[in-house]
Amino acid sequence: MKALAARRHHRYAPAVLLLLALLLTGGLYAVLAPQAADAAPAAAGSDDIATGEKIFQANCATCHGPSAEGTDAAPSLVGVGAASVDFQVGTGRMPMQANGPQAPAKEVQFTDEQIEQLAAFVASLGAGPSVPSEEMVDPAEGDVANGMALFRTNCAMCHNAVGAGGALSEGKWAPSVVETSPRHIYEAMLTGPQSMPVFNDANLSPEEKRDIIAYIDAQREPSPGGIKLGSLGPVSEGVWIWLVGIGLLIGTSVWIGARSS
Repeated sequence: MKALAARRHHRYAPAVLLLLALLLTGGLYAVLAPQAADAAPAAAGSDDIATGEKIFQANCATCHGPSAEGTDAAPSLVGVGAASVDFQVGTGRMPMQANGPQAPAKEVQFTDEQIEQLAAFVASLGAGPSVPSEEMVDPAEGDVANGMALFRTNCAMCHNAVGAGGALSEGKWAPSVVETSPRHIYEAMLTGPQSMPVFNDANLSPEEKRDIIAYIDAQREPSPGGIKLGSLGPVSEGVWIWLVGIGLLIGTSVWIGARSS
């Protein structure tokens, strides 16, 4: 018994117990934590990375630095992942035409293959969100009703209740997302471009992101209620009622008065 008690109170016992606790905690986290699909960069061949580096040096290094470490004019790209490149370059926002509060979408400057190569190079600089698969962004696999609830909770305050967009502060704006491709919508949620916050898998699961995409996709259908009036909400609807409805009432009153006199 004395020998057992001595072993229990050995001077290295606390360190051993701490090490075991850390190992147990790490093992449980690896098993139970959600496996983020955006945690690892997309696999790419060395040829794609090398070609992507050449494209980067010719088109991006002036602002982002020769090693993509960032400059006073543009942020570092180390760790942003392939998804960020695919979104920014695939929507024409990059290369940026001129400095301003926000990079607007414009005509895409590169081919799909060049965008993949550029994304492969940036992804090789550090782990970041990868480009989602077709299944992850398929609107047909999403729940439109749940997507509506999620969109109006997380997105509508900037993008409008139906994704038509809206103004922000300091000359920035939340663009319309109705015409944005499902893949780029998913990537925007993953990477948080411009003033948009990042919605990682701890905020919105991959399934919830797909539900939001399904809801946005449903907004492309014709409006069952008639004229959309820009889908800008009660302000535009109120103006329409005031100008047309009240105008008709006033006109009718004037006409009745003229006929009775």
